[in-house]
Amino acid sequence: MPYLNGIICSDKVGTVTEQSATSRSRGRGKQTAPSGGAAEQPTPPLSGRRAEAARNDERILTSARAVFLADPGAPISAVAGHAGVGIGALYRRYASKDELLQRLAADGMQRYLDEVRAALTDDGDPWIAFTRFVRRCLDVGAGALTQRLAGSFTATEELNRQGREIHEATQQLLARTKDAGALRADFEVGDLSLLLEALQSIRIGDQVRASQLRHRYLTVVLDGLHHSSAEQLPGTPPSWQETSARYNR
Repeated sequence: MPYLNGIICSDKVGTVTEQSATSRSRGRGKQTAPSGGAAEQPTPPLSGRRAEAARNDERILTSARAVFLADPGAPISAVAGHAGVGIGALYRRYASKDELLQRLAADGMQRYLDEVRAALTDDGDPWIAFTRFVRRCLDVGAGALTQRLAGSFTATEELNRQGREIHEATQQLLARTKDAGALRADFEVGDLSLLLEALQSIRIGDQVRASQLRHRYLTVVLDGLHHSSAEQLPGTPPSWQETSARYNR
């Protein structure tokens, strides 16, 4: 799931199945449509069975992320075991490993998109908004699944759409920061994508220690990026074709 690279490329571009779409809706209450100009009603609480289904789904997704980050080739049964749910409960939500990985990709991309949109609505200092955004990306794990799972699942049209949104929004953020004279002109979307992947690859000690080190080295990088008049970087930035080629199956 290339959080920044525009379109997820794959030799097999599929569509999310009806079952997948249904699984995504589990645990979400229905909004009451406004009538006659009245304000929207709050989402009603989930019933006991639906609340339990939502908790199971969250456990499955959390476990899937942990299992596949550790071993991208792990079977789907390992996710069920890690989550403490039966394999039947997992298959009722996700018909295959491919479908589960698509959901993980979509969730990760949405987290990134939320962060970049929040940065774009920040009308404060552009450099501070940019650095806050990159640090938040590290904290939410942007790039972590990309590095481990590239090419291991079928890209869907919905993931392609999310990728285009991400690419465009990130370009806007970089352009705004450059226009303020706060970011070197030759730093592009593909550079940010690979930078986040490199930082997420740091796995020393426990999670707290690894996070400390990622932010330590991000600070070094940000200091270099802040020199807008620095010497030109060697080579050219990676294109989305180059980075997305990793997702071909």
